[in-house]
Amino acid sequence: MTRDRHSFYNGGTVKRPPPFLVSIAGLDPSGGAGILLDLHVFEGLCFRGAAVLAAVTAQTAAGVRAALALPPVMVRKQFDALAADLKIAGIKVGMLGSAANVRLVAGLLGRSRGVPRVVDPVFRATSGAWLLEKKAACSFLSAMSGRATLITPNLAEASLLTGRALTSVGRMKDAARGIFERHGLPCLIKGGRLRGGIVDVLFDGREHALFLHARSGRDVHGTGCFLSSAILGFLARGRTLHEACHLGIELTLEARRRAVRAGRGRAVFAFPL
Repeated sequence: MTRDRHSFYNGGTVKRPPPFLVSIAGLDPSGGAGILLDLHVFEGLCFRGAAVLAAVTAQTAAGVRAALALPPVMVRKQFDALAADLKIAGIKVGMLGSAANVRLVAGLLGRSRGVPRVVDPVFRATSGAWLLEKKAACSFLSAMSGRATLITPNLAEASLLTGRALTSVGRMKDAARGIFERHGLPCLIKGGRLRGGIVDVLFDGREHALFLHARSGRDVHGTGCFLSSAILGFLARGRTLHEACHLGIELTLEARRRAVRAGRGRAVFAFPL
């Protein structure tokens, strides 16, 4: 993993300018999740990070107080400005806030098929607050069909997307395969809330892969954002989907063990990686 993380450097000297990874997501002003966390992860993997703000929240690791989606025209103008000037090596999508932004960003991903694109569907906060218009969740998969390298829902999000409670690894496997077969989206379903040990289930379009790890007992804010950003970084390094998921999960677990308490809420990731 160290070689992957530092392949643009040699003894601390930059060999060539690092490529850009772009996060299209929401702002958590505490930096514990969302765009600010994504940029930290990109930098930790020796990429430059660029940001397209799709929504703004008032939150910390203690919870969400308010959320507001930006107008789609502003989201598009941000992305177009970056695309016209920078060489983009990958795109991560997080909180979008509105159905209009979901449709817009799906179109942007369709224009960017030459780079890895990881979609982390952010519907609700852990506290229960909705971070996306409820009507947008029903059409999310249809909008994103065939436009991403990977989608990374957690159990609650995958249940909402498929309309079926996912209470076992078998159901997770069926759901991941179904998302690919109906929408052309390789799928990693995160099983952090499954009873017993944690199992993450990947269907890459051909076969399933299971990633098993012990439950840490730590409640860390922004884990889904961290994982999807790390997977994108490894994909942009040229790793296969299976390898990128494995490395991203391992890096996330390592970072969770070093998380710190920053306020009255949950723990947050510590940097540098």
